[in-house]
Amino acid sequence: MKHLLYSIASFVIALMIWQLLILLGDFDSALFPNPWHVAQALAETISNGTLLEGIAASLYRFAVGYLVSAVAGVLLGLLLGNVNVLFRLSNPVIQLIRPIAPVAWMPFIVLLMGIGDTPAIVIIFLAGFFPVLLTTARAVHTVDDIYLKVARNYGITKFSTIFQITLPAIFPQIANSLHIALGTSWIFLVSGEMVGTQSGLGFMIIDARNNMRTDILLATMLVIGVIGFILDLLIGKFEKKVLKHYGIH
Repeated sequence: MKHLLYSIASFVIALMIWQLLILLGDFDSALFPNPWHVAQALAETISNGTLLEGIAASLYRFAVGYLVSAVAGVLLGLLLGNVNVLFRLSNPVIQLIRPIAPVAWMPFIVLLMGIGDTPAIVIIFLAGFFPVLLTTARAVHTVDDIYLKVARNYGITKFSTIFQITLPAIFPQIANSLHIALGTSWIFLVSGEMVGTQSGLGFMIIDARNNMRTDILLATMLVIGVIGFILDLLIGKFEKKVLKHYGIH
């Protein structure tokens, strides 16, 4: 309850500062709309259905790209972490590709796959994949050898050891990477939709900018922030459930 009150107070203070900037700065409402105009624009996009369509399109792309990146990152990370030769061979290439912003690949992705959902999904995948992959691979090396020796002594197979001992032991670290991947994936989803799609929240931002509708632009930005906030809460609840399942919490 206290956390909820602090959250509400935080948003109220932010709105007050926003309105105060409008009053003190004497900005043109077409360039920097006040909260009421943004609220009206939000109601407009809800009533004409564009906001709900944009949210649905963005969430679909995000769900596919993020879930694939998380599963692929964990599985490949477990493989690289347990096969040292593979990790040493692949790590230099991964470290070379990892710092490249996912949107830098957009021209190649569009040329190869065309416009539509696929480019945005690939951008989301690239944004979320590397944090999960590298965290998982490195976390495998932090598992205490005593657990692995006990598993071998009891004749537990390598496959069972990975999923019954290693994965539960390193899941707190994986969970942190999932939080990071979620944030970066959601950010780059919007970037990807600004270039390669004709729908979604990112496209709504570009469309509002082209039509000089800064009220709709700000309304869409606020929706993006709220959805990102909710997604972070959901991944936190998922983390707690998994940790409880493993008996860590």
